[in-house]
Amino acid sequence: ITRPVVDCQAETLGPLLTWITENLDGDLSVEALAARTHMSPRTFARRFRDETGATPHAWVIAQRLRAAEELLERTDRPVEWVAAEVGFGNAGALRQHFTRFRGVSPQQYRRTFAC
Repeated sequence: ITRPVVDCQAETLGPLLTWITENLDGDLSVEALAARTHMSPRTFARRFRDETGATPHAWVIAQRLRAAEELLERTDRPVEWVAAEVGFGNAGALRQHFTRFRGVSPQQYRRTFAC
């Protein structure tokens, strides 16, 4: 799936942000990302927020939701599969985040926006 260009003015974290969008199903905890950038978790979280305007967790959730939207629009795969592909782990977590941030369930979204 083609991912949208990362929308951020990040100077030092740009390559990491691209990597995150390509590895949404991996361990994207602050600790793991900080280790990847050779920073302490606290320094990483502060720099991430300074450069992106969001916490690492919020930014990752937004990217996972964006990727889930694409899969829901372009495939007829089950919601469980979509959830695993984008790193939510299970359909319940995807439904919870999707409903909270999009105001509809993944199935309702698919019915509205599927190609």
